[in-house]
Amino acid sequence: MKKYIYIAMALVSLTLSSCMGDGYADPDFSNGAPYGDNEITETNVLSIADLRTKYNTTITGNSYVKIDEDIKIKGIVTGNDIGGNIYNEVAVQDATGAILVCINASGLYGYMPVGQEILISLKGMYIGGYGKQMEVGGVYTNIKNGTSSIGKIDRYEWANKYKLIGTANPIKVEAMRRAKVVSDVKELNLDTDAAKLVTLKNVKFADADGKTVFAPNDGSVTKTANAINRGLKTAEGKNISTNSVVVRTSTYAKFANNVLPSGTVDITGIFTRYNNVWQILVRDENDIIENLSE
Repeated sequence: MKKYIYIAMALVSLTLSSCMGDGYADPDFSNGAPYGDNEITETNVLSIADLRTKYNTTITGNSYVKIDEDIKIKGIVTGNDIGGNIYNEVAVQDATGAILVCINASGLYGYMPVGQEILISLKGMYIGGYGKQMEVGGVYTNIKNGTSSIGKIDRYEWANKYKLIGTANPIKVEAMRRAKVVSDVKELNLDTDAAKLVTLKNVKFADADGKTVFAPNDGSVTKTANAINRGLKTAEGKNISTNSVVVRTSTYAKFANNVLPSGTVDITGIFTRYNNVWQILVRDENDIIENLSE
């Protein structure tokens, strides 16, 4: 009896396998990526610098406006939420500038990894400035006082606004990265360089003592919007004004509880601005390289 049961089970298994064969074949991406809108065409594409010029008054006025024209931008993703420090946004950069794209969704790194080229249709989205940092997305309304500002686009609406081009190529990102020593930070332009990927070389964390962590959530350090600013020093130990540059880390970052390195480091990150202060957003812990030659 058992022999017949085993034969019947084998026949059922064989039948199911043949039925599912076509359905479980390797996915076919020949018609485009399985994300976004592959029907978006590369027409009416503005450089990021030209987009900024077009809406400069709105951006510098910390206001926002809806984009009614059929215009697009194209660039490379240089920063995303993989390390938990960049939240609900990606940084996109082209040869002329960079911009933050704000999206009410998580796991953006899954389909927009660093090095991914992307075409974004801006019609129907909003553009504006937050601390004079150029952003595109939606509108945020403060329910306590009714005020509104530039905010995040809904994830379902976002799905119809972008097209992925090819596969991620980190080499393209490396070609865009700028390296600066502290004395050269003043050479960065708060308007045209904001949101770019930059490496700040040969600096020290002012608070590093072998115990202090990046972003504790225990009340020991004052937070602003669930993030903590850390000041820097030159390699020689001179304090760098926090009115010019800080490293900003979310208490939700995966490396928030890592101890600040005590030695000289190179820090890579998205250089966002908040008014006249550079706020470095480290993408993940690999963006901080200790100088082992000390």
